[in-house]
Amino acid sequence: MWTVIYIAPTAKIADNIKKRLTEEGFLVKVRPVNLSKQQYEILVPSGELEEVQEVFNSIIQP
Repeated sequence: MWTVIYIAPTAKIADNIKKRLTEEGFLVKVRPVNLSKQQYEILVPSGELEEVQEVFNSIIQP
């Protein structure tokens, strides 16, 4: 089961988050929410949610 942890406003931001989380060893998927708005969901496996959130918070709030 995959869980959305963030909705990125651009593809560039989504790709950057995916890259950073992948470098930390997490599985990450990105999918468009609505093609007209160009928003992207960042998804991670539900079982890794707590660990991912810790790393994700350090990415978003340096």
